[in-house]
Amino acid sequence: MVIPEIEAFAAALPARRALIGLDLGDKTIGLAVSDTTRRVATPLRTLRRGKFSVDSVSLAEIIAERAIGGVVLGLPRNMDGSEGPRAQSTRAFARNLAGVLAEPITFWDERLSTVAAERALLEADASRGRRAQVIDHVAAGFILQGFLDRLGYIRP
Repeated sequence: MVIPEIEAFAAALPARRALIGLDLGDKTIGLAVSDTTRRVATPLRTLRRGKFSVDSVSLAEIIAERAIGGVVLGLPRNMDGSEGPRAQSTRAFARNLAGVLAEPITFWDERLSTVAAERALLEADASRGRRAQVIDHVAAGFILQGFLDRLGYIRP
């Protein structure tokens, strides 16, 4: 089920289960996971996108093997906060994914996550080739960490 409100999403999460963050692109999906205390996000890997049926099976396998409790999808808003075609596409992906997964799904504003990831990789002196390989899952890490930081403020 897709739960856009962070408080309702937090209430639907099972205890002591990690979250997965997704940076959905046209050609790839960056993945990051949290620890079970939901304090730290770690970039995991990047999946090449194919048909939705293939992508959803890959995601479901990763979610099952890591005992993930919820999914955080980066929502690509415009800089003025409005939503364009990419945000609509992300929302459609979430609706379709909700038909495959039992875990709750929510969104997190991903504005500037790729910029932050690129800056971090440049500061780490990663080569251009290496940056291209890891940028999507590093960006997913920034998306998930932002969500985790906000989640920490609404816990009882």
